[in-house]
Amino acid sequence: MSFAARHALTRIAIAGLLAAASTAALAQSGEVNVYTYREQKLIQPLFEAFTKDTGIKVNVVSASSGLEQRIATEGANSPADILLTVDIGRLQDAVNAGVAQPIKSAALDKAIPAQYRDPNGLWYGISMRARVVYVSKDRVKQDAITYEELADPKWKGKICIRSGQHMYNNALFAAYIAKHGEAKAEDWLKGLKANLAQKPSGGDRETARDVAAGKCDIGIGNTYYWALMSTSDAQKPWAEATRVILPTFAGGGTHVNLSGVVLAKNSPNKANAMKLIEWLAGEKAQHMYADTNFEYPVLAEIPVNPIINGYGKLKPDAMPISKIAENKKAAATLVDKVGFDN
Repeated sequence: MSFAARHALTRIAIAGLLAAASTAALAQSGEVNVYTYREQKLIQPLFEAFTKDTGIKVNVVSASSGLEQRIATEGANSPADILLTVDIGRLQDAVNAGVAQPIKSAALDKAIPAQYRDPNGLWYGISMRARVVYVSKDRVKQDAITYEELADPKWKGKICIRSGQHMYNNALFAAYIAKHGEAKAEDWLKGLKANLAQKPSGGDRETARDVAAGKCDIGIGNTYYWALMSTSDAQKPWAEATRVILPTFAGGGTHVNLSGVVLAKNSPNKANAMKLIEWLAGEKAQHMYADTNFEYPVLAEIPVNPIINGYGKLKPDAMPISKIAENKKAAATLVDKVGFDN
């Protein structure tokens, strides 16, 4: 055989090996399908980083509601691998809808504190946010406040808040029930309602806007919204007129809620789904949650963003988040009973 012929055969063999390697790599990488309530602009950088690290393509379906029902309706043929959401309520809704399967991962159990995951492994928290108060720099002088104190008559006509039925407030109210029982929670809600400056409306940013405008002295909102306002040209004046206090329960800590993940019951790409879930709880993703989304990492060793750190040291309440989920329905019932949104 001539040198040219041997050289040609060698090139063909090498090409065949490269093609086989490429096919094997694609088979190992593949894809993962994520259904999510999160804003895509917030999570897309995470997915792009994951794909860069693993070669696994992330397909995203976004919606503002109904994803649990969609997965349930799709049944065994559902393409959903992961449900990624905010709020313990929606994590529990997925469990109640029967669309979750246990996540079994020693790495996750080691990384994520027990209070931030379902006792049966049906959901795991991957980032945190706290429900806090934005107070007027000019009109509120105290540096500490309890959630219980928000019902004190000294704040009559001075508090702004979004709807009591919104999931963020529902979680706070459910936590109050878990702490104090329904009877005391009802009295507290009545007192909080009596202290409102106006009918509950808008969102968390609007509460800061209204504090800045002098309509109220205290707005109730999530930690990351204030950070987002402070970095927005249009909304920066709202942040500049206010400051954040991290409230605590009497004898306890600050109420936190979760962004979390559910492994879909009929996940067709389960291995890749587990890779993504574990990656989201890893150092790179946790840094991105802290610095891109202004959330608190669930990994204790990851530093929070400097803006968030400026609020003071967060001491999360020790109550398991699952206890909040257990009282969601009772909280919604009490909101209607006291006419909170009326």
